[in-house]
Amino acid sequence: MVLVYAESPDGQLKKGSFEVVTYGAKTAAVLGSECAALTLGSVDNAGQLGQYGASKVYNIADDSLNQFDSQVHAAAIAAAARELGAKVVIVSTSSTGKSLLGRLAVKLNAGSVAGVKTIPTNDGGVFKVKKNVFSGKAIAEYAVTSDVKVLSLTSNSIPVEKSGGDVEVSSLSVDLPARRVTVKEVKLQEGSRAPLPEAELVVSAGRGMKGPENWGMIEEPADVIGATTACSRPVADSEWRPHHEHVGQTGVAIRPNLYIAIGISGAIQHLAGVNSSKTIVVINKDPEAPFFKAADYGVCADLFDVVPRLTEAMKKFKSEQ
Repeated sequence: MVLVYAESPDGQLKKGSFEVVTYGAKTAAVLGSECAALTLGSVDNAGQLGQYGASKVYNIADDSLNQFDSQVHAAAIAAAARELGAKVVIVSTSSTGKSLLGRLAVKLNAGSVAGVKTIPTNDGGVFKVKKNVFSGKAIAEYAVTSDVKVLSLTSNSIPVEKSGGDVEVSSLSVDLPARRVTVKEVKLQEGSRAPLPEAELVVSAGRGMKGPENWGMIEEPADVIGATTACSRPVADSEWRPHHEHVGQTGVAIRPNLYIAIGISGAIQHLAGVNSSKTIVVINKDPEAPFFKAADYGVCADLFDVVPRLTEAMKKFKSEQ
């Protein structure tokens, strides 16, 4: 069995959960097995995970699981994997998944691969999976020979696919350790835009904006196309924008379908976090900007002239749809 942990912050399933279930179903097909999804705590409409390929959905409905604690959650997932006889356990590469991967590998005596991006192969009974290495400059293939495997899936690497219908949710009961962490307060990023790791469209800007007072020029095209906004590290360090918008090697690594970089030179540290984007558009007046070498499309011109015209073109295009 392939067991997928579907995250549900505040009891709500997110796009990332549907991605890992889709991936788990495809992995199960390769192995000639079935995919089961696991939810923890109170979850609304967990049965809808069946629409994305889970043949079974399990829930451990313990109130202590409503707030995330990596030790308790890892113990719950590992116990469920052992009880169900799962040979592959899959989590996302969210902050939650990153804190779970190593713990699960230890508890299940499993080999683990973080940040996978392709469906595994099983030729000749050898389980192999690929991931990006060296900041996306190369792809490595890992053979995992342990009896149990633990993987984390890179966000936006697998399109969400519906392949079934809702399924009944079955309850599981496992022994849980006592919580060692007390959560006193949770502050979440507010807004209607998708979180950066899940965003399919991103509009980002750098020091070429000259100051935070000009950021409305970035917000407007992002609103028109429903994109999430981002920034380079110098912008976040200067407190022009909040640090959760910083993308790059020391910020958030993203894989959107479209990444529009405005007034960003494209230093190697920034490219490391965005070069897995499917399409990169660069707007910069410096013809020597490194970002042009990584761009699919480039506009060498003053952003204060180009961006308003681009925004108007976007509005016109949207109005004609």
